[in-house]
Amino acid sequence: MTGEWGFLAAALAIGFLGSSHCIGMCGGIAGALGVAVPDGQPAWGRLVGYSAGRLASYSLMGALVGAVGAVALPALGPLRVFAGLMLIAMALYVAGWWRGLVWLERGGARLWRHVQPLSARLLPVRSTPQAVALGSLWGWLPCGLVYSALTFALAQGSALRAALAMLAFGLGTVPAVIASGAAAAQVRGLVQRSSVRVVFAAVILLFGLWTLWGGLSHSGHGSHASTPGQEPAAEAADSHHHHH
Repeated sequence: MTGEWGFLAAALAIGFLGSSHCIGMCGGIAGALGVAVPDGQPAWGRLVGYSAGRLASYSLMGALVGAVGAVALPALGPLRVFAGLMLIAMALYVAGWWRGLVWLERGGARLWRHVQPLSARLLPVRSTPQAVALGSLWGWLPCGLVYSALTFALAQGSALRAALAMLAFGLGTVPAVIASGAAAAQVRGLVQRSSVRVVFAAVILLFGLWTLWGGLSHSGHGSHASTPGQEPAAEAADSHHHHH
């Protein structure tokens, strides 16, 4: 069972670890939702509603790219190689070592221009349903982290598995986004520390190498169970360190 559902744990971890990057974007919205109440207490209903809307849009994106992945099923190996490379790029992005994913965000900004006016109509948020609607729109915000997760979802090869992967990824981002709404300054201070970001990036890098190895072995030897795959993933990580 772990081999079959390991991708969900990976997607959850990618969301949690990568959400240090989300704090600046989505966290700003959650922060605004959190403080926009008269008594100064976080508006938990709005924060949860906003996250629920985001998760719905991520799941829809996952289903859409997964359907594409299902059509391209014979090329699942190359898709996994691409997903692994995107996760490695995301790790470098989170660590602040390489900003190559910015060009992807620029591409997404064209789509966002059409969505942004709709989100502006929902501000200020005065109710939970409004927060859900805002979250569902903000899920489409140009974000290198989301695009990297989408390639991971695409490589799952089916609409259902990809939607589940994006749902798990979204759940991974929820703690940071909600915490930033409830205690914005303290959380932002912690995740912006370079040491914390480098540790998170290192784990994402390992997921990238694991996915990359899975794609290469899928192309060469067919599918493998996840558990034996851990050893070659570790070897891939070792060889990566030897080369640099």
